[in-house]
Amino acid sequence: MENPQNSTEDRSAHPAPVTWCPSGTPDRPESVVLGVRSGPEGQVVYLETPVPAAEVLGAVPEGIAPTRVLRFASHCVPECANRVGTDCGLIERIRTVPSGPTASATASVPRCHLRPHCTWWHQAGVEACHRCPAVTTLNSPDDELTTLVADPATTPEQLREWITADTPTD
Repeated sequence: MENPQNSTEDRSAHPAPVTWCPSGTPDRPESVVLGVRSGPEGQVVYLETPVPAAEVLGAVPEGIAPTRVLRFASHCVPECANRVGTDCGLIERIRTVPSGPTASATASVPRCHLRPHCTWWHQAGVEACHRCPAVTTLNSPDDELTTLVADPATTPEQLREWITADTPTD
């Protein structure tokens, strides 16, 4: 008798659940607004209920990139440049950067409607949730660390080396 876990028929009857990227792009049909950037640090304030991106993109003033003021979520896709096997390389690079005081292990996680389906949550748990509000999808070319973190070609090891070399010693 064939093992049901190896059956092609059984796998097609139960497709893999859709996971969502909390650093998605606004141009995908399923994209939703995850939150709004707020305050001097541009931290994300999460919406209580997702809003389809297509419904709000027209309200963003001309000349302003939507990712400058909004954070989007969209489906994780196999062709994503950040994919490393089945994992998200972006959250691994983000986790390499030392966290700020708001990302302590004892702090509560922000309320988020995406969490049950979030790739980062499933991959990195609470740590991903603590770091998520600070993630930006519009990086300044003057910010070398952010540029390195955003680059899919950068490895966590390269980030650690850069951080160590850039850290002043007493």
